Amino acid sequence: MRLFVALQLSEDLREAIAALIQELKPLDESWKWTRPDNLHVTLKFLGEVPKDQLKNVEEALRKAPADLPIALTFRRLGFFPNERRPRVLWIGIDAPQSLPATAACIDAALVSVNVPREEKSFTPHLTLARSKTGNISPKLREAIAKYSTREFGEVKASAFHLIESKLKSTGAEYTTLRSFPGVAED
Repeated sequence: MRLFVALQLSEDLREAIAALIQELKPLDESWKWTRPDNLHVTLKFLGEVPKDQLKNVEEALRKAPADLPIALTFRRLGFFPNERRPRVLWIGIDAPQSLPATAACIDAALVSVNVPREEKSFTPHLTLARSKTGNISPKLREAIAKYSTREFGEVKASAFHLIESKLKSTGAEYTTLRSFPGVAED
């Protein structure tokens, strides 16, 4: 099973970002755009996990002390690794320190079930599109510059979710397996 832990978006925010994707997508078809129903904020990518380990993963996540709810503001557009070599187009997220702290707690909790720790520091973002080549059309670059400081909306995340990703020829299909409230259960 291919798994990750994420925060979900509100429908209003999802619709606002879907409208942005609809506007930007025709400007450069070489980029692979995220389907609006797959938009989420990844806290931890687990990768392939044997199905018989699912209960252990769920138990570790149940015990992860998450400081929720967290208010997130989605604003700015940018690139990973940088503007000169754009591979990922993202929307930035303004959030309190409790967001990276929650991601760190989830990361630490999963070590107990043999999921390796993250090597990179947590950078809150929402992925809009990916490029294999790092090329970008002038029209898309111009539109991104126009929206570089735009605010897209807010969401108050009160739970995190364990999600399965099934890779298909039509794109990834996500299924929420379990949701976890902000306060760890005893």
